[in-house]
Amino acid sequence: MSRTIYILAMISYILATLFVHVPIFKLFVSIMCLLAVCTGLRRAKGLALLFGLFFLGAGSLMLAISGAGPNQFVRSFGEMIQMVTLFALIPILSLPIQLGRYADEIQMLVQRKVSSRSQFYALISGISFFFSSFLNLAALPLTYHAIGPSLSHFSIARKNRFLSQAITHGYAMPLLWSPITPIVGTVLYLTGTTYSRVLPPLILLSICGVVLDWTTSRHSHINYHSQNKVISETAAGIMAPADKGHPEKLWQIAWAILLLNAIIIVLDHFLSFNFLFLVSLIVIPFAFVWCAMLSQVPAFFSGVRHHFRTYIPRMQNQFFIFLTAGFFITALRISHMDTFVTRGMDSVIQFTGLRLFLIMLPLIPFALAFLGLHPAVGLALISEALRSQALHQAPIIVTVAMLGGAVPAFLMGPYNATLGMMSGLINERPTTLSHWNLPFTWRYLILLTVFVQAIYAK
Repeated sequence: MSRTIYILAMISYILATLFVHVPIFKLFVSIMCLLAVCTGLRRAKGLALLFGLFFLGAGSLMLAISGAGPNQFVRSFGEMIQMVTLFALIPILSLPIQLGRYADEIQMLVQRKVSSRSQFYALISGISFFFSSFLNLAALPLTYHAIGPSLSHFSIARKNRFLSQAITHGYAMPLLWSPITPIVGTVLYLTGTTYSRVLPPLILLSICGVVLDWTTSRHSHINYHSQNKVISETAAGIMAPADKGHPEKLWQIAWAILLLNAIIIVLDHFLSFNFLFLVSLIVIPFAFVWCAMLSQVPAFFSGVRHHFRTYIPRMQNQFFIFLTAGFFITALRISHMDTFVTRGMDSVIQFTGLRLFLIMLPLIPFALAFLGLHPAVGLALISEALRSQALHQAPIIVTVAMLGGAVPAFLMGPYNATLGMMSGLINERPTTLSHWNLPFTWRYLILLTVFVQAIYAK
């Protein structure tokens, strides 16, 4: 039953966006989102349930004080369904990667090219970056399973730490700019900034982050045995490739990433739909065409059916927390309580000045991540206040600061899906992974601060 409600909520959102002049679709979105929240009351767990109940209670209280009627209460649901829809559809992009058996080629690449631990670290980080820019969260297990068999050929102390840092650091950097990353679409939706304008500085910051990781990893707390400077002759013999493979397959992923970005940039320029909707709309057709080129059409449809049958019902926490947060934001707007938040934020900006505020801004989603809030939710909660003078003065810089501040939240937030999935892969606690990522995170925050101040000074 919950799966049907979730799917109908997403379909109604797509219809309401395509046929904006048909009001019944928008009402249907609100009704289905309300039903999804009611379903979540029985199924959501942990911090998602706790925060969701707070958003529901506080939002309802604000609506009651403002004198809103039942109809307005129902219509207050539906905000942030666009974000959940993107979360639900993005994993479908992993189907052509799986069906094309691209992971096998990566294992052969390791065997052919890697001769030292530093090269191995850079390769893992690079592959994770590569997959993350196209697959988002699916990049973590895909990189792990592609690299895992090759790890035994290296004599590395604390292999779990080595693997976790290489994968998560590489994975986090495309979250700044990749169009299929929900946080990117969310921030662009919140700030109203166009993708083409903000893409160049975000890609530059992303590359700087990767270089920072590669240059500092050898000096961090990833400790190796002294004899591990190169692969031993025995390991080299074991890893001698029997088959040269098909390296051109990896270029197929690169071209697919470039093509997807190009299509989205063009659509974003010529169509009036918001960025989140455009990405959601293109995911399934793009994955289908790619699978068709691989002659895997029947397997694609089977994978899509399996995705909606098994993955969507497991999203009850995401549906509940995002839809209740959306209800809370709408209630703020209807009750005009958002004006108090905006004035408070304006006072902070006037007191600190925009330049100092831009240093503080990335720390907000980072801090909220330790309370269990996804960066998209945290940024959505403060976005109304940022719509005042900060966004008017420097929209590109504020967008970069918001997206840049989400990266540390993904790297160290012990309750987010990134560390949750990684902890399951290597059988370590999320808090342990958070601690391991601390050295790189504080270096990245310094890089982000310098970067934001540099583009502000221009």
